[in-house]
Amino acid sequence: MSDLRSRLKDQNLFRTDSFINGEWVKGDSRFDVNNPANRSKVADVADVGAAGAKQAVKAAAAANLEWRRTSPFERARIVKRWHDLIMENQDDLGVILAMEMGKPLAEAKGEIAYGAGFVEWAAEEAKRVHGETIAVPTPGARGWTIRQPVGVVSCITPWNFPSAMITRKCSPALAVGCPIVIKPAAETPLSALALAELAARAGFPKGVFNVVTGEAKHIGPVLTQSDEVAMIGFTGSTQVGALLMEQAAKGIKRVALELGGNAPFIVMDDADVEKAADGLIQGKFRAGGQTCVSPNRVFVQEAIMGDLTEALAERVKKVKVGDPFEEGVQVGPLIHDKAVERVSELVSGAVSKGAKIVAGGKSLMKEMGGSFYAPTLITGADMASSLAVNEIFGPVASLYPVKDEAEIIKLANATPYGLAAYLYTRDAGRVHRITEGIDFGMIGVNAPMVGSPATPFGGMKQSGIGREGGKWAAEEFTELKFVLLSGIDE
Repeated sequence: MSDLRSRLKDQNLFRTDSFINGEWVKGDSRFDVNNPANRSKVADVADVGAAGAKQAVKAAAAANLEWRRTSPFERARIVKRWHDLIMENQDDLGVILAMEMGKPLAEAKGEIAYGAGFVEWAAEEAKRVHGETIAVPTPGARGWTIRQPVGVVSCITPWNFPSAMITRKCSPALAVGCPIVIKPAAETPLSALALAELAARAGFPKGVFNVVTGEAKHIGPVLTQSDEVAMIGFTGSTQVGALLMEQAAKGIKRVALELGGNAPFIVMDDADVEKAADGLIQGKFRAGGQTCVSPNRVFVQEAIMGDLTEALAERVKKVKVGDPFEEGVQVGPLIHDKAVERVSELVSGAVSKGAKIVAGGKSLMKEMGGSFYAPTLITGADMASSLAVNEIFGPVASLYPVKDEAEIIKLANATPYGLAAYLYTRDAGRVHRITEGIDFGMIGVNAPMVGSPATPFGGMKQSGIGREGGKWAAEEFTELKFVLLSGIDE
């Protein structure tokens, strides 16, 4: 058994039961959570199954009317208190996250702060959900709109950001008056349960904040098909998102889906090569490349291909891989051995078709005793290879030479995904032409990452529906109602 509990200042944050209607629920069975850095058991967690999911939905539905009628100022106070508790316990939450997901400790703590920022923003936004007065053609009549909470929301969250994907998705729902039922990934439920403990301390009424743990195949259908659920929020693969959308369609439920990506990282010949290399290292190797906005296809104008390859090779070889709790580690393990095997297959497939490994390119599972893969740089891969076509979800950067803007836009758009993209150039005209020409929901120009509490986060095409962050997040979880009042001059 892992020593997670002993690493915590507040051991009450180590929770292993589901949180339903303000109570900790054990369920009928348990499942193991393992540390991907050494395969040791971290905890056994309750599997509450379909029965637990139904119980949680029922509790949320019972709390719905009271929570939506609660003053937005009071809701804001409770959500802000949740934010404060998250930041007060940032170190412990970072330890939990690093242990179950494998993210380096410093990066894990950074995720806690990043996620907490969305909670703080949502608390402030709760008081600023406004309607409008509207001119109407009928004499003696007035019209206006109001925004009201959509109702119970099911939030299904992934393992790669086990804390931030909950706070980014759930805090605006809570702030505008929606009770929630969270289903975290089975690989990383401990972060969600720790957040539930802090939510209870913050003062959310019973039934407003629920976390159900267990197998998705049993819990998922309840959360998508229950008549008492009004909306499903999901972050994960496009394949699963399509399945959830199909299930939600039976009840005409609203969905907010943040799905897969295949992000282009474009480096033009006028770019600062050193800054572009630094940006790619930062964006590509964050979370070991296991992010939906991670740069996948690096398009480089031919004139600077050699310079950028050299700059990147030097940097990639210096990236430190190791246990998340080891000082200076930049890349931890992948989430499990199957993830390493998948990345290995993508790389070997590209090499078999002529790609060249400049750095890395191998599994480190045997020598390091966990789910590790070496930070990798590849050139010469075929644009039709699985490496180029699929989301890599690993620490592998593959460079592709391109001639001009027209080819760049064509290749960047040659994917069913449209989540994030990156562009390095110092030409203002190119900024406008390329950002308007590529079909992606978020584009970082001379910036290696996108997303903040104040900005919209979401994609186009098969990368999802809806936006998280900023004022757009609050709008996602509200219904827009129009009221026409007539006869006021009689």
